[in-house]
Amino acid sequence: MAVLPPSLSRALSVAAAAAVLLGLSGCAQQLSVENADVPAWKATALPSASGLVAEDAGKILNAQPVDHTENVPAGTYRLTLVCEGGGKAFLAVRSGGKELADLGAACYGTRESVKIALAEAGRLDLSASSVDAPLIYAYQLVSAG
Repeated sequence: MAVLPPSLSRALSVAAAAAVLLGLSGCAQQLSVENADVPAWKATALPSASGLVAEDAGKILNAQPVDHTENVPAGTYRLTLVCEGGGKAFLAVRSGGKELADLGAACYGTRESVKIALAEAGRLDLSASSVDAPLIYAYQLVSAG
């Protein structure tokens, strides 16, 4: 076995480590939010569920909130939020001027859910926001019984 001088051995070790890091970074796909196909992403990140009452998805490209309105019958629901792109997304839910939920999700594909109850049918105002834009998000409102 040939013995290498210490400086050459260190140089080879550094080069090997750099090659490994480059190989690993090439395997990790980076989401391009601006060019993302939101419906295709949503189909895998938050597939349709039984008892679905409302759902939507979109992009937050700057710090401006994105507002949604849903007309929903009285009942108990599970609201789920998921996002991708880094940072955190929030979904504020109000009905009749009353705050029902303020849900937050880390934007690496983790789903966060909360249960909400509506005593009577009416309009839900949902506002998606993030200070960590750009990102994509999706939410679902599913009957919980």
